[in-house]
Amino acid sequence: MSDDSDQEKTEEPTEKRLRESREKGEVARSRDLSGAIVVLAGVAALMNGGESAFLHARNIFKLGLGYSREALFSDALPGRALHAAMREALDLFAPVALATMLATLAAPLLLGGLNFSAQALQPKFERLDPIKGLGRIFAMRGLVELGKAMLKLIFIGAVLLLLLRHWQNELQATGRGSVTAGIALSIGLLGRAALWFGSMLALIGGIDAIYQKFDHAKTLRMTKQEIKDEMKESEGNPEMKGRIRQVQQAQSRRRMMEELPKADVVVVNPTHFAVALRYDDGRMGAPRVIAKGVDVLAQQIRLVAGSHRIPMVESPPLARALYATTELGREIPAALYVAVAQVLAYVYQLKQAAAQGEAPPAAPTPEVDPDLMGPYRE
Repeated sequence: MSDDSDQEKTEEPTEKRLRESREKGEVARSRDLSGAIVVLAGVAALMNGGESAFLHARNIFKLGLGYSREALFSDALPGRALHAAMREALDLFAPVALATMLATLAAPLLLGGLNFSAQALQPKFERLDPIKGLGRIFAMRGLVELGKAMLKLIFIGAVLLLLLRHWQNELQATGRGSVTAGIALSIGLLGRAALWFGSMLALIGGIDAIYQKFDHAKTLRMTKQEIKDEMKESEGNPEMKGRIRQVQQAQSRRRMMEELPKADVVVVNPTHFAVALRYDDGRMGAPRVIAKGVDVLAQQIRLVAGSHRIPMVESPPLARALYATTELGREIPAALYVAVAQVLAYVYQLKQAAAQGEAPPAAPTPEVDPDLMGPYRE
């Protein structure tokens, strides 16, 4: 058989592979798309609060240009001016900072969703190896990322250069008019430039998101051998499964035998079947099967029932029907209520006769639908 590395990864990833990938923090992400969302959110906040931004920017200019004679000779002037300017700047940029922070948290929802991985936070010292670092740089993925960065730089730089040339007269006008007009024009130009920048990032981010999703799906693909190995691992070794099944069956039989002394009656077929029933009208809606077996196990049930003086009623059709229709620990089906009621009534009469020293009553012969016996009809 060929090695996994020689096989092509043509198969879609299994649920286990996808789950392990998310646990490692390996999900499709696009930094360009996230960056575009953050920039557009900041632009939206800036343009939405344009008038407020204008007032704060004007106040900052006024703080730097207008002082009284007394203030100029005051030692406290620099501190007061700096404090006031910082407060105005904070008020100016607070909405933008809040919008970008919320966008940073929301951006991952568009691609890959929120995913916290403790494994991704663990330090990986092999990343400090310079040889492996160079290998990652010159690997195909590193070359693709380098090419994308160069294309973004050329594309965005060219567009912004064209915008600067187009807005040349407006930029020059910011220094020719009044301070108020210059501030308003500067904020408008800044908003439009940021909008163009964010739109270009959104275009690049959309293309990159499609590529990242395709590349991540390609990375998770599996070979046919990997799928076979995973199925074998999940199903387990057949011998081990058989051993586990034997242990489980042995434990089940032991618990069954421990419950058997609580039985009210054991319905038997003289040779092959034995089914123990218990009925507590205060806690059960119908009699319940607490032990059942065939051949050797049926013989063991009869021996334990005999040692605990549990009545045994011979009724081959009923024993077969109970064995076929009722799982261990379950209540009997409604179709067997009448037949089992006859047996329980007989057991009650038998105990009463023994207590009073009377002759035992005749054993019942319950009628049972042959279809209820299933494969044990004969």
